[in-house]
Amino acid sequence: MPAEIKCIDKNPAMETWSVDQVCKWLVEKNLGELVPRFQEEEVSGATLLALNDRMVQQLVKKIGHQAVLMDFIKKYKQGNQELKPTGGPADTSTLTPAQAAPEHEQNPSPTSHGDQTSLYPAVLDNRLIDQRVLKQRRNVKHVLARHKALQWTKSYILPEFPYDVKCMLVEQKRPDHSMRIRIIEFLQADMTKYLEGSLYPTTQQYNDVVNALLQAHPFLDEDGCGFFLWKRALKDRFKYIRRPIEDDEQVMRNKCKFGHRRGQTRKSLADIQSNEIKIVQIKEESAHLDSEVDEHISWFQQEYMKTERDWREVDKRMSQTLEIRRKMIGGQTPLKDILKMFPFLKCPYQMFREVQILTKTDIYKKTRHILESYSENILTAFSVLDNPINTALQEKMKHYTDEGVLKYMKMTATCLLLPHVFGDEPSLFVVVNGKVHVSTPVLEVKNPFHINGCEFSLYLNKEKLTKVDDCVTALAALVSAFRVFGIECPRRLSQTFNFLETLIFDMQSPQFPSLKEKEIRSQPPIT
Repeated sequence: MPAEIKCIDKNPAMETWSVDQVCKWLVEKNLGELVPRFQEEEVSGATLLALNDRMVQQLVKKIGHQAVLMDFIKKYKQGNQELKPTGGPADTSTLTPAQAAPEHEQNPSPTSHGDQTSLYPAVLDNRLIDQRVLKQRRNVKHVLARHKALQWTKSYILPEFPYDVKCMLVEQKRPDHSMRIRIIEFLQADMTKYLEGSLYPTTQQYNDVVNALLQAHPFLDEDGCGFFLWKRALKDRFKYIRRPIEDDEQVMRNKCKFGHRRGQTRKSLADIQSNEIKIVQIKEESAHLDSEVDEHISWFQQEYMKTERDWREVDKRMSQTLEIRRKMIGGQTPLKDILKMFPFLKCPYQMFREVQILTKTDIYKKTRHILESYSENILTAFSVLDNPINTALQEKMKHYTDEGVLKYMKMTATCLLLPHVFGDEPSLFVVVNGKVHVSTPVLEVKNPFHINGCEFSLYLNKEKLTKVDDCVTALAALVSAFRVFGIECPRRLSQTFNFLETLIFDMQSPQFPSLKEKEIRSQPPIT
């Protein structure tokens, strides 16, 4: 038996070796020069045995070292196939016939020759049986683990990918289009098993699978946009699988529910071919769309880092990506991913522009009109007369006579006092000279009545989203954040936002007439 195979017999569980054990083995084999490289690439025992010739060439520079490693991997795999060592001295099922026989039979006399030849078939049968048993045990163990996980939980277990996909994942190389399709196909097939044949996963189940993939292989999260791209590809795969199905009750029920014709007959060969052509065209258009979206996102991220930005091009690209952005927000994509892909949503101007596209409303203009129109009524309301903010306002106004300054102070106070007027929770709306403790959009205000030192900031998920200049921009940005990011207003702030949205978006409300209704009522009757 070769020396390398003897070494393997002493170390049968090389697949379970850690990186340190692999490095120790390299030192024993006089390959200590490779230790830093193996540590850098985190080559464990399983990774070492998965290396192919091309990967060995990339990992090791010297040809002599490459030859030693490739020869070892080849002999190890051959040893596993032919010997299947278990490491136990009493396990004779994995040894050759000569090794399995007792010592006095290894050099038999002529009289024992017939006994030795009769031993060969039994030993070979035992080897085949033991190999099958070991293989069945491994398969049963994997099946049991997978069956236990079939009860869908958030701790989704990834399937075992094919060998070429495993190699790509070990190399941490960005997959090309064909490799992406192979990964998505295996994920879709595995999800169908989890769902016991159903082809309609929930949004949360899509999120669980994509999160499990990116946590196991972080390099697949391409520039922070991987979550959305993989999720959309997986959903498209399910749609592609469902499209030609006509004999599944659940599929047909959903097709009828979402507008497909009832009682469809089986399609002719010409229809099927036509549909296949359309599917190819759709896939090509989808791939083209993916590349366009990726290009826009990359441009946004680079342009946002510049000090002088091309705002005209920003507006154009934000309009072009509006539909895909709204789908992402509607699909509950994490906000941090949305802001990473579209960082210009942190700018108040872009939030206002998004609201104007969605609602045909100039939110800044409407907000300014509200603060100007209702400031006197709010500041004289009984519920705010003894409020510290109102007291501070009256004290500051004694030191100024300029009408513009006094008007600005009153508008700022009106903005801060809105939740007090309607009996809502002020800390969910604005934090004055304090720390933000809520995850929903909220304003932070420092030195509210200081002419040159007043600061307004908009917070989202307890992190500063943007800094603004005045109370009008701050209030408009707060309302826009709820509308743009699809965030539900807290229940303890509902009265304040009912007031604002009724007046800003001309909504019908029995409590607060819209601005248009007020204008109509204020007009003199036509005679």
